[in-house]
Amino acid sequence: SERRQELKIRIDLKIIIFITIFWFTHQLKIYFIIMIFCFLHELGHIFIGIILGMKPEKIEILPCGFSSSFLERTDYNNVKLYENDSKNLNYEIKEMIIALAGPVVSLILAIIFQYIDIEYITREEAVYSNILILILNLLPVYPLDGGRILKCILHIKYKIEKADKVTHKISYVTIIILTIISSIAVYYF
Repeated sequence: SERRQELKIRIDLKIIIFITIFWFTHQLKIYFIIMIFCFLHELGHIFIGIILGMKPEKIEILPCGFSSSFLERTDYNNVKLYENDSKNLNYEIKEMIIALAGPVVSLILAIIFQYIDIEYITREEAVYSNILILILNLLPVYPLDGGRILKCILHIKYKIEKADKVTHKISYVTIIILTIISSIAVYYF
């Protein structure tokens, strides 16, 4: 008998620490704005995943945004991930489309908010928040969207083990470069 999988929602309690820090620094409004747009970004992933036949398994509310994961479709359960066959290619293309959906939502929201005003959010806050979410998510750092897209592309070309290794190496190098740039920026500005 097949058990019905329920959608799990998990809240990381470290979010309380973030809310407290932003409250003490009088930046709570911008934190909530970014979290709202992160939620809309994540809904883009979920919506496209459902359209592509995937079933949402888990949604996590994290201090720096949201994360969702999907159950694999039943016809993919027996696919060996290191084989490059048509089912695997189809799955990887779906994964890339799902990963791209969030950044596309952020881009659309940034464009929309250039032309409309909302009572509690300034135009600049809305546009810059969405651009920030877009740029950060497209970095080639796994498990961000850019890293997931990179991993899918590499998996199409190579076996899963090599795709994982290359993706993690690129992620580490990107993080090191960003850390150096950020450290220099903090020192000079």
